[in-house]
Amino acid sequence: MLGIHDLPLFLVSGLLLNITPGPDTAYIVGRSAQLGWRAGAAAAFGISTGCLVHVFGSAVGLSALLTASATAFAAVKWAGAAYLVYLGVTQMLARRQDTARTSMPAAPVMLGDVFRQGALTNILNPKVAMFFLAFLPQFVAADAPHQGLAFLMLGTIFIVNSTIWCLGVAVAAAGAARGVRRSSGALLWLNRAIGGLLIYLGVRIAMLDAR
Repeated sequence: MLGIHDLPLFLVSGLLLNITPGPDTAYIVGRSAQLGWRAGAAAAFGISTGCLVHVFGSAVGLSALLTASATAFAAVKWAGAAYLVYLGVTQMLARRQDTARTSMPAAPVMLGDVFRQGALTNILNPKVAMFFLAFLPQFVAADAPHQGLAFLMLGTIFIVNSTIWCLGVAVAAAGAARGVRRSSGALLWLNRAIGGLLIYLGVRIAMLDAR
């Protein structure tokens, strides 16, 4: 089928990769603890959207260009790092009254912000592009007549499974942090922790190299 081989191995490998904690999981857990499961779900869908962009890029060869061009890699890397650090600093400087307001049910615009942040965090991470470029071709025959479609199909399967897992993480994290969200003081420190996490992710991206 489209030159795809070892599909069971791909599914098992994808499952193991999805359940391994990483920066995306940390972001989802943080937003869920801060704003509830809806925000965690928005973060999960945002991250999945970012992954879909990278899968499409792999299918059309953009990821290969990003990997081969040091200038393109550096541009995406620094843009992503600056964006994350900006978000982190903004979050850490939020005033107590702003924090108290976030204990109320999140408005659609807030969920939209969480979605966009999750998507951009993922899109502006060049290592995600390199991951899909390295992972997906292992399950597509070199002489497959429609390699682009095969990449899209495998990537979509991976993202769907990842999204289901991340939604479960969001619900679990929101339930565990319900008591924290009732305390404005605890929520203030949680906001600062989220800000610190975003800054850490920005610094981590800034330290990436193309190898």
